[in-house]
Amino acid sequence: MHKLMMRLAKSMAYLGGAVLTLLIILTCISIAGRLLNGVFHGDLMERIAPGFSKWMTGWVGPVNGDFELVEAGVAFAIFAFLPLCQITAGHASVDVVANAFPRGVNRFLRMVTEVVFAAVLVLIAWRLGAGLASKYSNGETSFLLEFPVWWAYGISMIASVVAAIVGIYMGAVRTIEFFTGRILIWDGVEGEK
Repeated sequence: MHKLMMRLAKSMAYLGGAVLTLLIILTCISIAGRLLNGVFHGDLMERIAPGFSKWMTGWVGPVNGDFELVEAGVAFAIFAFLPLCQITAGHASVDVVANAFPRGVNRFLRMVTEVVFAAVLVLIAWRLGAGLASKYSNGETSFLLEFPVWWAYGISMIASVVAAIVGIYMGAVRTIEFFTGRILIWDGVEGEK
């Protein structure tokens, strides 16, 4: 089961990374277009080569609706990275006080943290589903590109459902570990004492 969950988490992270890479490229192209458009609109270019300047400003510029695509893509990427972060215990933690606790208390805290995190992920997926239904039914579109807003909700909800599934799995694993005293998934945090 762990191999399946790890493959699912890694697949989502790769997909999120690909989307994030495309968004970075899109942003760079848009910024370069905006910069070049400003150069070709400048007094110097209009004096040196007015025809070329006018021709270039006709098609060189920022990508139309780039911020809308970035907004939708980053939301998906965040949810796509959550499963891998969850299964590898990659979330930020403050262990200053926890290191002073006995092993049993730390296992209890890890169990509670994983169960609460799973519950929050399920809540997020549920509410994204409600938002998806709302955006789908009212037909809202983005301002510039006019793509249906529910598309962004849909891809984010798929990623959040995967994150919730992995969160539930990790909550179950940490609960079993707490009650049996065995380590089922070694992540380097357990066994430091």
